[in-house]
Amino acid sequence: MRGPTPIEALLTIDLAAVAANWRLLRDMHPGGAVAGVVKADAYSLGAARVGPALRDAGCRHFFVAHLAEGVALREALGPEPTIAVLNGFAPGADEDAALLPVLNGLPDVGAHAAAARRRGRAAPAILHLDTGISRLGLDAREQEAVAADPSRLGGLDLRWLMTHLACADEPGHPLNAAQAERFAAICARLPAGIPRSVANSSGMFLGPAFASDLARPGCALYGINPTPGRPNPMRQVVRLDAPVLQVREIAPGDTVGYGATWTATRPSRVATVAAGYADGYLRALSGRAFGVFAGQSVPLIGRVSMDLIAFDVTDAPPIAPGAAICLIGPENTPDDVAARAGTIGYEILTSLGNRYRREHRTT
Repeated sequence: MRGPTPIEALLTIDLAAVAANWRLLRDMHPGGAVAGVVKADAYSLGAARVGPALRDAGCRHFFVAHLAEGVALREALGPEPTIAVLNGFAPGADEDAALLPVLNGLPDVGAHAAAARRRGRAAPAILHLDTGISRLGLDAREQEAVAADPSRLGGLDLRWLMTHLACADEPGHPLNAAQAERFAAICARLPAGIPRSVANSSGMFLGPAFASDLARPGCALYGINPTPGRPNPMRQVVRLDAPVLQVREIAPGDTVGYGATWTATRPSRVATVAAGYADGYLRALSGRAFGVFAGQSVPLIGRVSMDLIAFDVTDAPPIAPGAAICLIGPENTPDDVAARAGTIGYEILTSLGNRYRREHRTT
């Protein structure tokens, strides 16, 4: 069967759900503020739309990864909210956008302090203290140097001291408690009165020992489960519907897709759908995923190719070109899809491609 073919799949982003997720996290963190992490274009869902939705819900603190992300977000949000850049940036690079650098090592500290002294005014910043993830942040040696000589921080207006949890999604992991203890110990040796920022999405569910002046949730805002192994407390945010291009009848023994990895064992109907790994529908899902049509699961068959995937719709209600199969939605959440691909929901969201037609809904 052939018919008119839609041009693109539809990715629907529920901004009301994003705002509701932020409010839920805010309400469970009454002792401090709750930021919105909108790096990687708000996990690929569109920071220019997600950021204002969070701002309008009451969020006043935002985190991005790169300077360019911060500049774009400032344009979308206006002058008031605080925007911090996790990967830092060169002194003076933020002067037009009024961004807040995260200082990740002594060279960052020295450069920003020196620039502040030259300008004759304090440089706002966040000081990142590594307590066990061993990526960015002042390491133990650098922390000792700053604690022994606080004048190294001269010229800096430190808005927060922050650390980043390595194993927050594993509540019983001993590194969680160790990081909390290390962070408290080094903060006690630094100038008093600087607010602290500890918890990411999962960290917010670890209990009062991980509360701080500023929480930094990211994935939970977008519907990813911050409590793996337990019911997801967050609302789902995304739905991905991809159009059927063609439905064909095949005989027993016929194969589908590259490598002929799937063979029909009975007379079958196959729906070919316009999505593939070029759109972020991962090749690792080959032969493992399913779609949903008319409330019924339909298995993905054969390999995921660049632009196309195929589903066995033999047992599904009648389906024709122009219909849509749901690839991500209530019955197959980003976490569900990730589990079938052997990855995490973060990768599913941030891989979503730019060929989808995007619709941001506010109700």
